[in-house]
Amino acid sequence: MDQHLGQRLRQQFDQLTPNEQKVAGFILDHFDDIAVYSGADLARLSGVSKATVSRLFRRLGFASFSEVRQHARELRYHGVPLVTDSKALGSGLERFQRHFERERNNLHQMLAAIDAETFDALIEALDRAPEVLVIGYRNGYPPALHLRQQLMQVRPGVRLAPLPGQSLGEELTGVSPGTLAIVMGFRRRAHGFSNLIEQLKGNGLETLLIGDPTLAAAGVSPTWQLECPLDSVSAFDSYTSVMSLINLLSNALLHKRLGEGRARIDAISDAYSGLDELA
Repeated sequence: MDQHLGQRLRQQFDQLTPNEQKVAGFILDHFDDIAVYSGADLARLSGVSKATVSRLFRRLGFASFSEVRQHARELRYHGVPLVTDSKALGSGLERFQRHFERERNNLHQMLAAIDAETFDALIEALDRAPEVLVIGYRNGYPPALHLRQQLMQVRPGVRLAPLPGQSLGEELTGVSPGTLAIVMGFRRRAHGFSNLIEQLKGNGLETLLIGDPTLAAAGVSPTWQLECPLDSVSAFDSYTSVMSLINLLSNALLHKRLGEGRARIDAISDAYSGLDELA
């Protein structure tokens, strides 16, 4: 993604005229709301003419303010937390209903996109793999940690990578072919994400990629890919569909190996008691 509006403003701020700097300063102070304002709003609130606002955006590479607003919407698509509609959340009980509807839509889209036969093949791979390596960077790390915690109650040989403060090189060296790598890949992915998927495949690992719809532009081809919409009513992404998918995968694996899974859960509960770890 090219430099976004805020980055361009900061980079060129010292070269702007005093009136252009007024507009730039206002935008930087209210960047989350840029898609809400009109060009006339920016001129009025900054105390400059509409011509000054238009001249500033042309200097930054935008043909019109409508192009700026489209740019802001694209930033939101790529994961930048922007408020693109100041009234999107609603108020009172309405905000709960809007939130519920968006969450329900995300879950429906996620589940409707999963083919039953593909899902069964994935659970079979989760069951037979000698080891499962769960990988998550940035906002993919919390769901990766949760998935590892669920799977390790059902089967042995589940590892998380990278560990805090560490890199992946050591984790991938010596991993045996047949290992199943589960990679969390949500928008604003770390640099080199595509190389990671190719490296895993080159090492003979089966790969499950769990991500959002922006994966379509990532140009990767894992063994399996499951998409989880992250849309919310406002700026911050929702990971409800991701956590629901983790629950579905974990439960399906437990029922696939119910005898071994029950025995392992009992053994873990005994260990909790022996160590007096839980209240």
